[in-house]
Amino acid sequence: MTTKPRVLVTTPHGRTGSAAVTELLRLGFPVRGIVRKDDQRAARLRERGVEVVVGSLYDWRDLQRALEGVQRAYHCAPANSQTLHGSMLFAMAAEEAKLEVIALLSGWNPHPSHPSIHTREHWMVNNLYRRMPVDVIHINPGLFAFAYLLGLPMVAHFGVLAGPWGEGLNAPPSNEDIGAVAAGALANPGRYIGRCLRPTGPELISPTDIAATLGKVLGRKVTYRDSPVSMLLKAATAQGFDTFAFAQVCHYMAEVAGGTFAAGAPTDHVREVTGREAEDFETIARRYVADPSKITPGLEIGTLWSAIALATRVMLTPVPNLDAWERSQGYPLIEGGMIAHENPDWLRAANAQQLLLQPDPGTQPSGLELVAAG
Repeated sequence: MTTKPRVLVTTPHGRTGSAAVTELLRLGFPVRGIVRKDDQRAARLRERGVEVVVGSLYDWRDLQRALEGVQRAYHCAPANSQTLHGSMLFAMAAEEAKLEVIALLSGWNPHPSHPSIHTREHWMVNNLYRRMPVDVIHINPGLFAFAYLLGLPMVAHFGVLAGPWGEGLNAPPSNEDIGAVAAGALANPGRYIGRCLRPTGPELISPTDIAATLGKVLGRKVTYRDSPVSMLLKAATAQGFDTFAFAQVCHYMAEVAGGTFAAGAPTDHVREVTGREAEDFETIARRYVADPSKITPGLEIGTLWSAIALATRVMLTPVPNLDAWERSQGYPLIEGGMIAHENPDWLRAANAQQLLLQPDPGTQPSGLELVAAG
């Protein structure tokens, strides 16, 4: 009996990492996860049959332990200011461990002049991994479906979906589909080496469409209201979201409105890799309404009074000065940054269903072609 390769998942209780773990276990692969703390989440992973290594993604010794005896990996770096540092340390450890293949989670919008430092670092990581002796599969989804549901308590009680999305189209994927694509590609990597797999939902939909779907799921009328990004920032601050995360997300909201995530979408990559259709937004919404903690840990729909209290807290919260905050962090900021669809090179590549990359260090002249949708 042939033993299947051992797969390491670097954030095994994250949004897509947990889904990848589920799919890999279903497919019969031995799975190892590296976690920061030996807590209840680690215990639940062990109960599911995952081998758990406790350590830091930023400690070389811990990465060496985590990668010992591993052949393949899904690297989904935490969304923080250490993307480049952590991803390059992991790349070096993976090379030393002689991994066969890495599925690398990034995003659809990285390019070298993006105003988001996180997105620029993803662009650097995408390019640098392709120069490694380890084979790489790029997993590059657009804006996730859960991003539209962070205000679910107020949607449920007030019947208003508010966001700075204009009427921008997107084919939002579920966390579950993204993780399943990563797992499926690692299970049979040969046909996907060097490819960019962009999981999407089955169709392009607008925020008005999303509001109508939420109304159907919640059993009440829900109206979409276009709102300034300042309201998003107030809401994120009031709910205690990480400042670094929403300093990046505010740029992505403008990209939704401007069409970044409509470019090259939808794809058929979920069906190609998993053999089933991508989840539509109604399916995703029903699961997340039933268990809001799948959107973000601790989130509850709550009561009308709790929603009123949250709305009041949002209104009283000052708009954070993210430019000043980023300067205070000492980040390498750039002048005249362009969101994705404002960059003609990115737009040209996206319209050709390509990921914007430097010329291939091997034989490919430019970009990384995506398989045509459909």
